Amino acid sequence: MNIYFACSITGGRQFETFYQTITETLLSCGHEVPTAHLAESGVADLEIIVDAGEVYSRDVNWIQACDALIAEVSTPSHGVGYEVAYALGLGKPVLCCHQSGQVVSKMITGNPDTNLRVVAYQDANQVAIIVHEFLQNLQRNL
Repeated sequence: MNIYFACSITGGRQFETFYQTITETLLSCGHEVPTAHLAESGVADLEIIVDAGEVYSRDVNWIQACDALIAEVSTPSHGVGYEVAYALGLGKPVLCCHQSGQVVSKMITGNPDTNLRVVAYQDANQVAIIVHEFLQNLQRNL
């Protein structure tokens, strides 16, 4: 499957290990993840040189082409919120995961869309399990 991974780039890099766990889990299962580079250290330096219009066009095209979107939402991010809403508007399945104890926007946690799943995790092992379960459910429903 083609999975769009969303995470905060300009803030929230303290969750980078979890970003990497999610993308490594997806890639090791053979999924295509066009945004896997967002989990890497130093991504902000790479993304800053790309024009804002190019980023928007690129990311919207990737979301349109994806089978599902997985977002790490422990850190508030305008971009991630936009990507989640955009994917849901297209009828895409979306998983929003966050570290337990982090305050997540009520626009995410209160959203009744049946394509949205919001799950808290304790550690890297648990987030990998959550991602696996989400993908297994998706594949069963295809």
